[in-house]
Amino acid sequence: MYHKDTQYKIPIEFSRIAQNHDSWYNFIGNTTAIFRHVIGNNGGCMTTSDIWKPKYEITNSIANDLTRIEAAHVVVETAGLPPAAIAELSRQARIRATHYSTRIEGNRLTLEEAEEVISGRRRVFHGRERDVAEVRNYWDALTRVEEWTAKKRPITEDLIQRIAGIVTNGKRSGPAAYRDGQNVIRDSSSGAIVYMPTEAADVHGLMGQLVRWIRHSETSPIVLVAALAHYQFVTIHPYYDGNGRTARLLSTFILHKGGYGLGGMFSLEEYHSREIEAYYNALDVGGHHNYYIGRADADITGWVEYFTRTLSTVFEAAKNEALTYAASPAASEPDELRHLDHRARMVYAIFSRQEEITSTDVALTLGLSERMARVLLADWVRDGWLVVSNPSRRSRRYELSMEVDVGICKKEK
Repeated sequence: MYHKDTQYKIPIEFSRIAQNHDSWYNFIGNTTAIFRHVIGNNGGCMTTSDIWKPKYEITNSIANDLTRIEAAHVVVETAGLPPAAIAELSRQARIRATHYSTRIEGNRLTLEEAEEVISGRRRVFHGRERDVAEVRNYWDALTRVEEWTAKKRPITEDLIQRIAGIVTNGKRSGPAAYRDGQNVIRDSSSGAIVYMPTEAADVHGLMGQLVRWIRHSETSPIVLVAALAHYQFVTIHPYYDGNGRTARLLSTFILHKGGYGLGGMFSLEEYHSREIEAYYNALDVGGHHNYYIGRADADITGWVEYFTRTLSTVFEAAKNEALTYAASPAASEPDELRHLDHRARMVYAIFSRQEEITSTDVALTLGLSERMARVLLADWVRDGWLVVSNPSRRSRRYELSMEVDVGICKKEK
């Protein structure tokens, strides 16, 4: 990787960030890390021969976008949104992410139809069974990514293979095995070969190099790690199917794990889909369709510029949404809900749309079995924020406890 000596602007909202001293110090520390990476990281290449060595430059555009991302990140973190509000905003973003990531790969369901599948309101679209499965699987994989992040799971080949397994075969699938033959990407209209990835015999070694590089890049700006991992995964193309979706989930996992998940309140996939030509053009580097002729050693600065520019736009949108919500009366919540963990917050968000929930609602939202959903519901009843509203075994329903309901009413007055 090579760097240019350039001047950098830092377009940040100093007044808002400075209101919170801890956030200000975090911002300064993170921004300093960015420029330390720009100025002196020994070319960005690891000395170990079995670690991937990406080639790119930190341009003025990339540096400016990194600081914009950092500024938006700090504002969202200090916006004071209650956990339940974050859960609802992240639910909406997760639905968009699921729809648009599968749409990139040709899924025919609309955003509204995808939401129907995710919520369980509709499970069958005749003639589009594959589309339904893709949406359901991506939602489950994204939910699992967020759970693994909360549990601080390290990035390993096995974890990536588990993500790919859920994407292609569903939540009960084990780790997906790498392909055992050659695959190619063709132009959908002409049938011409657009890209020929690595040979199957090289996939395992290259994936190992990529994972080791990710784990050795903890001191690099996490946004760059997410961008480069996304690129290299689709370059290796380790599976016959699901490579693009898994690459986007991998970059999401890296952002969340590195503290840039914004509570799940953004959908990078949506922007990739809306600017699909720019997305594909940025990935198309090397000047030749064969991995071994140019692509393996290509300069990927253009892709990094695209990724950071897009993410800065996404983070700005999330910041604006958070500030708008924080200024509204609906942003308040009772103190009884502040102890809820990640899964409980996702389930609590369901009550913004309905007064009662079932174990099926919980299972679909969290990508769990009905049995596990019932176990969680029993725990939450014991915790006191849910009560059983219909004790019937076949149609058991749950609602918010009176203490929580009263707390919400008091906050709204």
